[in-house]
Amino acid sequence: MDNFILEACVDSVESAMAAVRGGATRLELCGSLVIGGTTPNPWLFKEIRRLSDIRIHALIRPRFGDFCYTDEEFILIKEAVKEYRRLGAEGVVIGNLNPDGTLNMEQMKILMEEAGDMSVTLHRAFDVCADPYETMEQAISLGIDTILTSGQKNVCSLGTDLLRNLVEKSAGRIVIQVGSGVNADVIREVYPKTHATAYHMSGKVTLDSSMIYRKEGVNMGLPSISEYEIWRTDENAVRKAREVLEKL
Repeated sequence: MDNFILEACVDSVESAMAAVRGGATRLELCGSLVIGGTTPNPWLFKEIRRLSDIRIHALIRPRFGDFCYTDEEFILIKEAVKEYRRLGAEGVVIGNLNPDGTLNMEQMKILMEEAGDMSVTLHRAFDVCADPYETMEQAISLGIDTILTSGQKNVCSLGTDLLRNLVEKSAGRIVIQVGSGVNADVIREVYPKTHATAYHMSGKVTLDSSMIYRKEGVNMGLPSISEYEIWRTDENAVRKAREVLEKL
């Protein structure tokens, strides 16, 4: 396949460099992937940029949870878009919804103006919107470049019907990027059903903490998450995914 996109979602320098070595074509830079991703700090961006010239798209999400934001949260989102444009990021990944599940066009128009010439991806707020076809047309009208979606399912392999329809109806006007549960085997399964050429993966591997002494019964966050597990991107998982895309 020519002109494919293999985006790696990363929240550390170590994961970013593993993705680069594995052959990712760009990064979605996040903070706190363990809770679905939040806005990364600028120092993380600067260090990755120092080490690599790979395209970096920064996720702009001020908190865990839904995509209906308060006025104060919207200010944070807008300022983050401005900051990543100033820093030289190639793109931002955004998405604001109204309480009724429609795209918040008023806020999105402001964010598009702040993004300027950066590439813009509508993130998986799309997967919890009320009408995916209407939202896609609105995204196109805004000038958004990419929609990241699982086909409104928990994993993309279950959302292939919607993904196929989105690819067909978009008719090249916007990129439909497949995310959630993506790996080499999933790409082999999903591509023939959807003909999507853009994919988004974390390539996650869980590493054991280097800590020898471990205090039991103390959690710094969600009790379901171990303090002694570290998430990293697996270079080989990215490489295998790229090899599949090159052969399709």
